[in-house]
Amino acid sequence: MSFVVSGGQLRALEPASSTMSTWPGYTAQVTANYSLTYAAIYRTQPAVRTVVGFLARNLAQLGLHTYRRLADNDRRRLTDHPIAALLGQPNPTTSPYRLIRALISDLAIFDDAYWVKLRADGGVPVGVRRLPPWRMEALGPDWTDAEKYRLHGSHGHLDLDAEQVVHFRGYNPDDSRVGCSPIEALRQILAEEFAAAQWREQMWSNGARVSGYLERPTDAPEWSDRARERFRAQWHAQYTGSGAQAGGTPILEDGMRFVSAGINPKEAQYVESRKLTREEAAAAYFIAPPLVGILDHATFSNIKEQHKQLYQDTLGPWCAEIEQEIGLQLVPDLPDSGQVYVEFNIAEKLQGSFDEQAQQLQMAVGGPYMTRNEARGLSNLPRIEGGDELIVPLNVAIGDQDDEPDLPALPAGDTGTDTTREGPDAD
Repeated sequence: MSFVVSGGQLRALEPASSTMSTWPGYTAQVTANYSLTYAAIYRTQPAVRTVVGFLARNLAQLGLHTYRRLADNDRRRLTDHPIAALLGQPNPTTSPYRLIRALISDLAIFDDAYWVKLRADGGVPVGVRRLPPWRMEALGPDWTDAEKYRLHGSHGHLDLDAEQVVHFRGYNPDDSRVGCSPIEALRQILAEEFAAAQWREQMWSNGARVSGYLERPTDAPEWSDRARERFRAQWHAQYTGSGAQAGGTPILEDGMRFVSAGINPKEAQYVESRKLTREEAAAAYFIAPPLVGILDHATFSNIKEQHKQLYQDTLGPWCAEIEQEIGLQLVPDLPDSGQVYVEFNIAEKLQGSFDEQAQQLQMAVGGPYMTRNEARGLSNLPRIEGGDELIVPLNVAIGDQDDEPDLPALPAGDTGTDTTREGPDAD
């Protein structure tokens, strides 16, 4: 099967060892004389790497399901539709997880993401492949939509019609054809982090390794060179390295005093500056701080609620954007696509733990809701004979069963009361 846009054509533009850092201007000015591309910021800034990876990993694990809408309150999941097959195997070298993870990462870093449609001979897309956003250029006189996209490489460029590209883009007040990276909003805080990190590195690399010094009073007896050297050698042998009294309490002479001169991490504000950068990065992507490791005000209850908020308020808009772009730019190219749409399986993440689900289901149905073989299947155990029958406890009534058990009828005239008496008062 041949492709109109083949992987060979795309790979011919650029060897694997080549890098491009300036096209098309995805660069943030970190200092007056220093700038970094968005990709370099992702690689070198821990806070950005943390929040982008958090978003990408949590969305990629959900999985995209395909449905056909039959009515306002009725739909059917499709497992054999072309869009389900395409998203289930995007291309021979890419898994669905890696495709979505790369998509979310590109959107989070560049606010742009691109897929090229891999078409069969008949023009029907049979796969998609990611294109690096920093290699793409929107072409055309229309400032609202691109007519073509140019894929740049060191060996030339490849022009693609807009119909061949699935373009995910965010909002840009200046140019509707491309997005506006959230990293621009973080530029100042990242510049401060860069300068602080550079200062800390210089301090630890070039600073004198002095944890303290000995102060000798001016009115102390005169110290000869021999006495000074003897004291220095004794101090070094006893209290430094692996000396016999290293870490112990030194005994000083002639009223001497030990003065600390070291800089600890608290004085260097190392932890606080890192935490501030991560908080600002999390806020730029609308992520609650405890979800990215900032646990200052975290409790079990609020983390549980923030986990629900994550899939409702943080990841929900991302899911809606991707679902609608696929429905707009990819699904119509496939046959039998009427009322077909894709949806992230986000409901599975909101169902709670297995214990919570089991309790809710048992309360809803009024008794056991799984057979023994179904339960064994969840534990990867083999089926057993007779395990397909649902066990119902004796104290559970089903259907028109009476609340009281049936009792045998008594003989005529028998009240069911024992009147037999024994003892001295018996008649």
